[in-house]
Amino acid sequence: MVEISAPISNTCTINQAVLIVNLGTPESPKPRHVRSFLRTFLSDRRVIEMPPFIWKPILEGIILRVRPKHSGALYEQIWAEKAGEGVIGSPLLYWSEGQRKDLERRLSGEADIYIAMRYSRPTIADTLSLIQQKGYEHVLVVPMYPQYSASSAGSIIDEVSRWQLQARNQLEIHTMRSFPTDPLYIEALAQALETSWQKRGTPDFSHGQKLLLSYHSIPESMHTAGDPYVDECEATSRALARRLSLSNELGHGIISTYQSVFGPAAWVGPATIDTVRSLGRESCSRIDVMCPGFVADCLESLQEINILNREEFIRSGGSHKSFTYIPWANTAPAWMDALEHQIRIRLPRLS
Repeated sequence: MVEISAPISNTCTINQAVLIVNLGTPESPKPRHVRSFLRTFLSDRRVIEMPPFIWKPILEGIILRVRPKHSGALYEQIWAEKAGEGVIGSPLLYWSEGQRKDLERRLSGEADIYIAMRYSRPTIADTLSLIQQKGYEHVLVVPMYPQYSASSAGSIIDEVSRWQLQARNQLEIHTMRSFPTDPLYIEALAQALETSWQKRGTPDFSHGQKLLLSYHSIPESMHTAGDPYVDECEATSRALARRLSLSNELGHGIISTYQSVFGPAAWVGPATIDTVRSLGRESCSRIDVMCPGFVADCLESLQEINILNREEFIRSGGSHKSFTYIPWANTAPAWMDALEHQIRIRLPRLS
């Protein structure tokens, strides 16, 4: 397990802090740790909008009895994955700490950088309390999601608000919403693709080769209720296609797909795994897959895309060499430039 570090002094010498927040990760792949993580995650009313009196018996009586062992086995596949030199334990935690260190260097003398997780430790509440104890006056909270959904960034902002509600001496807190078409973010995506294509050649879309832009899905009910997430995902795809001068290929060679569906409810699609399966059956000669909504490699990218979807493509008739997962964020300089920019334009202007 990666140890989360933070500014060492007991009191701050800079009066503003930045809190970057991601979803979270189990303490280990052991079922008991996965169960604890899933209980916290799946008890969030922003994630599961079903009335608690209906949902809780399902969660406690079925899901938390079966899913922890299965999910733990999936985490095992990536826990020691060398997603980068020296990666040990949770890749999400590893890359989050790498991002914190890089931002600390970039913003040295201007802001101190902290990490929190929405559904695991270090928690938002504990970290905000620590920030307050150290004497900071201004805090910028950065949900690490380029596209806004009530179930992701919205849940983080909810948790920040809950902490504020119980605080007698409230902090001055600013929150970031989303940045789906920010030019530097789009540039980070484009540079990762172009670097890969320089080595392997650009996909031949005219002959059926594909680039899948895979985003985490949300239930159709959330979308129809007015959640802007899908619109922001599609805006990202269009902006990236324009940057790559491939606008005419969107919907043909470039396909927005949605992954990580869960349960029997209808989810926004097309589902990534259904698309991959169909392309395998069609003997598609090349699929490149990128996950623009995941800023740190994690279970959804390393296991679901690069293992599960790859295996499904091969099982359906595709070739192992025809499937490429293209990472783009973590601590890549272009992404860190984009993240630094998002923070700088939102930090309070202090005299």
